Amino acid sequence: MAIRSICNADVAGKRLLVRADLNVPIQEGKVTDTTRIDRFAEGMKPLLAKGARLVILTHMGRPNGVMNPALSVDKLRPVLSDALGAPVRFSDVSSGVSAEIHANALQNGEVLLCENLRFNRGEESNDPALAQQFSQLGDIYVNDAFSCAHRAHASTEAITHLMPAFAGPLMMEELGALKSALEDPQRPSVAIVGGAKVSSKIAVLKNLVGQVDHLIVGGGMANTFLFADGAQVGKSLHEADQIDTIRDIARLAKAVGCTIHLPSDVVVAREFKAGADAELVPANTCPVDAMILDAGPGAVDAFSQVLVSSRTILWNGPLGAFEMPPFDVATVALARKAAELTRAGKCVSVAGGGDTVAALNAAGVTGDFTYVSSAGGAFLEWLEGRALPGVAALMQDEKV
Repeated sequence: MAIRSICNADVAGKRLLVRADLNVPIQEGKVTDTTRIDRFAEGMKPLLAKGARLVILTHMGRPNGVMNPALSVDKLRPVLSDALGAPVRFSDVSSGVSAEIHANALQNGEVLLCENLRFNRGEESNDPALAQQFSQLGDIYVNDAFSCAHRAHASTEAITHLMPAFAGPLMMEELGALKSALEDPQRPSVAIVGGAKVSSKIAVLKNLVGQVDHLIVGGGMANTFLFADGAQVGKSLHEADQIDTIRDIARLAKAVGCTIHLPSDVVVAREFKAGADAELVPANTCPVDAMILDAGPGAVDAFSQVLVSSRTILWNGPLGAFEMPPFDVATVALARKAAELTRAGKCVSVAGGGDTVAALNAAGVTGDFTYVSSAGGAFLEWLEGRALPGVAALMQDEKV
């Protein structure tokens, strides 16, 4: 089974029904971060140059099948037009006769943006009847929205049974990066996993220890690992009810030869606020009235040595409360180390998840990583080793 790339297809004169993820931040009616639109447009411009006719389906927010003017995607048109270098027409519906008329009127190299597809009640229930309506808008279906691939929706799953289905440039890029980081990595490989709770990433941790050589644990998750080892964690965020889970993960790691790395020293404070007085203590001796808010310099040095010896780095989650100085130091330092190694050609680095992207942006190194995924839920489910419906739906017999 293989996934066909639209980049290799004859698209001249064809209506490409493209599922995009242009769910970007909006303030006062204007786009405040164009990253997703810019990345999408870079992949679409060569197709337009070949004579493709683009019909774009995207969502914004969670309207739950109800028309909501505040969530109209019409406001994306100026930025999308600039990014594509072409005028963008608009259909105020994304299904039905009116949308078909707009799609059929397109000429080679022209673009149509359809209204928020989640205004349709059947979108999130994967309604085949709605998918049938979508299919009338194009000749070829293209999924270019990996970030939506973890949901079986009408525009990501049902539609693939009704028309030729291909992956878009961004989808292919993402799948290639993820395969290189986890499914077929250069060895040794290391995963850095942080965040607040072990309970939210049990499946991720259990899958990763079977896939990588080293697992670095940070954030509130590290506190729970330390607690399970008998450490004093004071008032730190931790999950006392996850001790058995931690022990299961440790057993799995030992059985497959994956080494788990925890902070050797930590930064603690009595208050969780910017500029709070902080002190450095051994990781197992947090004062009873304090909380662990970051990994210490000794931990960063040790983690950095793991990175130096690795050929593949996979990152999901910060090492501490990075959004609040001075508890961003460990995350920023390790991110810069990973970036340095990547620039030197010593490793492949792939990162993903909302907090992770924000942390890399704060460290100023996002552009230095081999690949940074903006997908949230889809990235996590991939880390868990789960099949993503929107990806599985693109699988075709290689003879096709």
